[in-house]
Amino acid sequence: MRDLLLATTNQHKLEEYRAIFSDLPFRLLSLHDIPLKMDVEETGTTFTENAELKAIAYAKASGLLSLADDSGLEIDALGGAPGVYSARFAGSEASYETRFRLILEQLKGLPAEKRTARFRCVIAIAEPSGYCQTVEGILEGRIADAPHGEQGFGYDPIFLVPELGKTTAELAPEQKNRISHRGRAAQLAAALLRNWPISSAGKV
Repeated sequence: MRDLLLATTNQHKLEEYRAIFSDLPFRLLSLHDIPLKMDVEETGTTFTENAELKAIAYAKASGLLSLADDSGLEIDALGGAPGVYSARFAGSEASYETRFRLILEQLKGLPAEKRTARFRCVIAIAEPSGYCQTVEGILEGRIADAPHGEQGFGYDPIFLVPELGKTTAELAPEQKNRISHRGRAAQLAAALLRNWPISSAGKV
């Protein structure tokens, strides 16, 4: 069984990935499991660039097949912000409650049809050789008038899925994993991994 490094220290992400990848023929490792202390600066201007940067860097440093992602919230009325800066919106030390208040204030008075938004996630899988492939998952929705729900993390309490009438923070983890941007990208990544090139050079 081959090792697959899930290059994140985010416990919520690890739990989601481990649930979705549970039937794959890989031993799933996290950054907590290997003696590798490094941070990869997200200098890309797109989710794809950042995911590739991280996956390739961790694969080369660890010598392991590595998976990394970049994801965030895109709000149409804010020109796609916070986008790739979702984790740093209002400052890297700002709480999500602070970010919620800022976003809701900026959207104050906008009707539902103008509060459209989406969660986007790009997953990159890389070999130590530098060979890399990416997949993308998107969940369309809109920004709620106020935070709701205790499940999930990040921007989940203010992201409403209109057809369900709930925010992603009001969904059970199993349901969220099926429909979320990360869940959709991870399902595509799982399909990619089932047919992954077996040579160390990452070639079929």
